[in-house]
Amino acid sequence: MDEGVDPTAMCRSLVEKISQSEQLRSVTDPEILILFEDWLEELENEAVSVIKHGDSTAPKDLSRELGLSESGSMFLITKLKRDGKI
Repeated sequence: MDEGVDPTAMCRSLVEKISQSEQLRSVTDPEILILFEDWLEELENEAVSVIKHGDSTAPKDLSRELGLSESGSMFLITKLKRDGKI
């Protein structure tokens, strides 16, 4: 990935916009939305596995294991906690 680009932050922004706006949801290409949701679910599953096997929810540990930025890992950990997955 290019340095300076945080795909997780970009995805977080997209998720927030989709959840806040039914209008945006209606104009989003359904095929792209499905791909994004599939990717995010796969990433969440990987994160849950790493957290359970490593017994750590530290963003630094998760970012190292998954190749994410620490801020991206923090977003993912927060989302997983909020969803009751960890």
